[in-house]
Amino acid sequence: MLNPTPRRFRKVNRKLLRNTYENKSTKLCFAPIGIQAVEKGFLTVRQIEAVRRTITGRLKRKGKVWIRAFPDYPRTAKPKEVRMGRGKGNVDHWVSYVKPGKILFEVYSKEIEKLKEALKFATKKIPLNTQIITRDVKI
Repeated sequence: MLNPTPRRFRKVNRKLLRNTYENKSTKLCFAPIGIQAVEKGFLTVRQIEAVRRTITGRLKRKGKVWIRAFPDYPRTAKPKEVRMGRGKGNVDHWVSYVKPGKILFEVYSKEIEKLKEALKFATKKIPLNTQIITRDVKI
């Protein structure tokens, strides 16, 4: 699973997700087909890993997958049945913040039909509304 490198401050304040569009990663860079987010939200490490395993399993490991959403924000949680106060909880899991328009995954394979089916199954694992976008290839 994906884990970021150690950082200076392990616990950060929660970032506010506004209704703005993504500026940087809105175009396909590595592959002709990808999954793009339509709404804002966040992806956990487990969700990203589930999508990656779904795509590679459906393609029988014949294609290549690029993960463009990297989980680099920590989410903290207090243990169950602990009283309020006494500081911030420990880091529970890592998330990737997603704005509308961000490319989440890019996939390449020579078999277009299997690729189309794999991406349809992969979008069901993502808790956000997504769309499959292409550069040159018709699906």
